[in-house]
Amino acid sequence: MYRTHRAGIVQQKRIRQHAANNDSYSFFNLLTGPELLDTVESLLPEHRERLFPPTETLSMFLAQAMSADRSCQNAVNNSAIKRLMGGLAICSTHTGAYCRARKRLSLEMVSTLARHTGQCMAERNPESWLWQGRPVRLVDGTSVSMQDTVANQAAYPQPGSQEPGLGFPLCRLVGIICLSSGALLNASMGPHKGKGSDEQALLRPILDTLKPGDILLGDAYYATYFLLCALQQNGIDGVFEQQGARRRCTDFRRGRHLGQRDHLIEIHKPKVKPAWMSQTDYDQAPESITVRECASGGKVLVTTLLNPKQTPKNDLKKLYRQRWNIELDLRNIKTTLGMEVLSCKTPEMVVKEIWVYLLAYNLIRLLMAQAAHLADLLPRQLSFKHTLQLWIIWGQTNDGYDVDEKLDKLFILIAQQQVGRRRGRVEPRAVKRRPKPYPLLTKTREKAQEEIRKHGHAKKLK
Repeated sequence: MYRTHRAGIVQQKRIRQHAANNDSYSFFNLLTGPELLDTVESLLPEHRERLFPPTETLSMFLAQAMSADRSCQNAVNNSAIKRLMGGLAICSTHTGAYCRARKRLSLEMVSTLARHTGQCMAERNPESWLWQGRPVRLVDGTSVSMQDTVANQAAYPQPGSQEPGLGFPLCRLVGIICLSSGALLNASMGPHKGKGSDEQALLRPILDTLKPGDILLGDAYYATYFLLCALQQNGIDGVFEQQGARRRCTDFRRGRHLGQRDHLIEIHKPKVKPAWMSQTDYDQAPESITVRECASGGKVLVTTLLNPKQTPKNDLKKLYRQRWNIELDLRNIKTTLGMEVLSCKTPEMVVKEIWVYLLAYNLIRLLMAQAAHLADLLPRQLSFKHTLQLWIIWGQTNDGYDVDEKLDKLFILIAQQQVGRRRGRVEPRAVKRRPKPYPLLTKTREKAQEEIRKHGHAKKLK
């Protein structure tokens, strides 16, 4: 207990000393600095002076994404109370004006701000946060559910395995995330099924997010010939788990031997052109490329990092272990922030709502990066949920005075809760507490309602 208390005091002194420097708020100033403000100004559409101008509407939309009560009514009520406490005229608490303001909000403005914030964070990463001096980008996909409306079903059809009227529209999302800071750099979204809906097709439009010298880290779904070609042509390296079918055929006796279960092999261009690829791009792709395969930690990794002296097999194993961070990042976006089930009822608003959640996620990551920078920690050592809770309370209680003087204390609180010290942790994928014993709805809601009117509700389950 004494050592823990002493370490906390030392950390507080360190943060205060760093905060006294001129550049101590280099991360946090992205929120209010001229660079981000100029970006906001350039993206603002022409608008009249209204009760909910674009900047106020975006602020309320972000507060919804970070709040436990995500209803529009709660957002409008909060705004009305703030106006009242600020001595402004009383406004209506009806949600119609706010909902129309959200609809007018520019999608380009929200998505650009989310990408800009993430990229600014990634560009400011200290050298100590990088992997062997190089930035690592994580890639993975997930899906989010939305309200079951006719418009949403048309744009984002439910899974084909479900009966019509019983499923929910699904959107597939692929994101590129910075390993060191956790910032989301870019995202692509589309339907969960149909042509161009797989993760490879959604990744293609955002590949230009990666820069020469980056390392792309992904699971076995991304270990494809044409993605490896695209990365090599742009000076980007990749580290992926080998696909299951190829893993069974891996023969370490072939190719150029580099070490125990570690070799270089030449793989050839598939004879069949993928459906998503144009004939011109297929013809321009090289006939073969050289990649490295190595077995470590029960997995076979495929990578374009070919030099075993610069990147030993054990280093690749440790790097691939960090791929799991993107699973935690997606969980923070979907579960902690609440993006798992979207509330908007039209496809246009669904896309806008997703980008608002991604912007909210990046702003929390920005606070974590600043706190880690001041406390000489890594952002991955800090708790996302803890930071989110503190920021919500900060926004509710901050009186607007002496903000800079209080920020170092906020960063001390953020840096107090450290995570990630659970090496080798294994948990069952099951829940102990049972949900309420309601049966699943196996027919359309209209049919179920009609049966209730005729025969009444079914007997209660014992």
